[in-house]
Amino acid sequence: MTQIDLTDRTALVTGSTQGIGLAIAVDLARAGASAIVNGRGADGVQRAIDAVREAVPGAQVDGVAADLSTAEGAAAVLDAHPHVDVLVNNLGIFGSRDPFEITDDEWRHYFEVNVLSAVRLIRSYLPAMTEHGYGRVVSIASDSAVVTPAEMIHYGMTKTALLAVTRGFAKAVKGTGVTVNTVIAGPTHTAGVEDFVAEMVGTDLPWDEAQRTFMREHRPQSLVERLLEPEEVAHMVTYLASPLASATTGGALRADGGYVDAILP
Repeated sequence: MTQIDLTDRTALVTGSTQGIGLAIAVDLARAGASAIVNGRGADGVQRAIDAVREAVPGAQVDGVAADLSTAEGAAAVLDAHPHVDVLVNNLGIFGSRDPFEITDDEWRHYFEVNVLSAVRLIRSYLPAMTEHGYGRVVSIASDSAVVTPAEMIHYGMTKTALLAVTRGFAKAVKGTGVTVNTVIAGPTHTAGVEDFVAEMVGTDLPWDEAQRTFMREHRPQSLVERLLEPEEVAHMVTYLASPLASATTGGALRADGGYVDAILP
């Protein structure tokens, strides 16, 4: 059986101090990559570094504190780590909102955090990847990219945009050995999602019951009928980061528990 081996590869995972991002950093480190975690605060970054080292003894892991929703934050990351072999754009924010009450500033903020943070880094790291003849870019989208939720239109819009960003940049580096893909993650069990579930179904229910109620009432399309665990999304990312995925580019691959009710995204 062929094993994924990312030894001698450096991987940057944005927004990786918790949840899916941290799980991705751990999984990449387990495959041998030197992982770089990122968050806005130094304390959170250090906790993530410690978590990766605890999960993967002997892991090569570094961190950089920077707010990637700004051009200055992107510049700080690039100064600290001018070349990476694998870029995982995981940074993202979400939240429910009455669509008629979303302000212009909120629309802009979601776009800055969820889309432009990825665009800036892709634009900066791709040229060196193409020169080296190897590179992997993976952006984390969501089922909301293709099944826009009424309570999160602003969020869904940004994830749809990531699909277009991915396809466009994949074309821009065709024939170079560099691949650019998106992972469509389904509803996933993270601390933030626990808060979101409580907001949607109330705080009086035990977690297992609250999760089942949320999936039944608000995400009935799921074929696994449960929230995914972050590691299940991470495994897809690690595969795409590897040489095994050399023929996969410009795609939107689903780790969604069958949530998206379509043959193609």
